[in-house]
Amino acid sequence: MMIRLLCEEDYPQWLSLWQDYLTFNHQTLALSITQHTWKNLTQSEALKAWGAFSNTGELLAFIHIVKHPHTWSDRHCIYIEDLFVVASARRQGIARQLIETVYAYAKEHQCHRVYWVTGANNIQAQGLYSTLATKMDMIQYRKVVE
Repeated sequence: MMIRLLCEEDYPQWLSLWQDYLTFNHQTLALSITQHTWKNLTQSEALKAWGAFSNTGELLAFIHIVKHPHTWSDRHCIYIEDLFVVASARRQGIARQLIETVYAYAKEHQCHRVYWVTGANNIQAQGLYSTLATKMDMIQYRKVVE
């Protein structure tokens, strides 16, 4: 397996996994939003995307991050916004390797911390996450502003 930053040529494979990820999260997005997301992931300094590829070049997983300033440090933070592994490749260490890739990126860029959220019912993922980071007792509130 190989992990690398996603590039323009990866769009068709990423799009397929992105749609599976949205379905997994019971979400739908307009194609224009998906295209805007892809453009940001491949061209923005603040957003990055890595993919995990099989030996045959098949995209098995992706991780998307947002690098941003915050108020508790003079260094940036990294928020893992999306992480998805195709069902057939789960429980093989791919998610762990992707998160560790983000940790290495954060260290290289002298970031203060890496953080993410997951669903309360995503027990399988939480088992992995608990080995990689500290679970916080925070509750997220959200208001969509239209």
